[in-house]
Amino acid sequence: MDLVIAKNLDKDYITGKVTVHALEDVSFNITSGSFVSFVGPSGSGKTTLLNLIGCLDRPTSGTINVAGTDVSQLDRRTGALFRGKNIGFIFQDFNLIPVLSVYENVEYPLIIVKGIHIKDRRKKVMELIEAVGIGSEKDKYPDQLSGGQKQRVAVARALITSPKLVLADEPTANLDTQTAAMIIGLMKKMRDELGTTFIFSTHDFRIVDAAEVIHTLRDGRLLDSKQKNTQKKGEQDV
Repeated sequence: MDLVIAKNLDKDYITGKVTVHALEDVSFNITSGSFVSFVGPSGSGKTTLLNLIGCLDRPTSGTINVAGTDVSQLDRRTGALFRGKNIGFIFQDFNLIPVLSVYENVEYPLIIVKGIHIKDRRKKVMELIEAVGIGSEKDKYPDQLSGGQKQRVAVARALITSPKLVLADEPTANLDTQTAAMIIGLMKKMRDELGTTFIFSTHDFRIVDAAEVIHTLRDGRLLDSKQKNTQKKGEQDV
């Protein structure tokens, strides 16, 4: 089943008298439960594309359907509501709230998006914190964590609302090789256990190697799409 269907996407940015064509006639499908990377040089349109999928921006033309909804037609408020219920985000600089503990950072989306009783909320947060291996760090603050620990918190926060889709923009860019491999393995494990679809924007060959589908962008155009032979679910180790 296709979770994301994009058809003939164009995105233009106008600065003064200059028009920048960030995306031109981009079409693709992404299957539910897949591990997908969009790759290409800086300025190729990767981040713009994630912003469109994530309802942070709207295309100039074309359509993009996510989980059965044409998100290209959503206004800002409706887009925010849809995003909160269906999409999680992971960023290269983690974007954790510095004055909140690990537990509070992971809990925060539940408070904003869903009216869950505090007892049920605590159970859900603790289960996910333990699942990503940072249960012992739950009372620490972001400046007390390593880069790998911060990204584990970011993964947990992205998954706490049980989204259908997680968008990750260069999530391993600030991590060393060993930590990046650990985080990639963790995300695959979470995908296998929860059925969440992961879409990456990346330059990182480590994510490209792990991806099951690779879409290559250049100058705003989709040049190539490749499906790789992959391991069966459950074979990856964290």
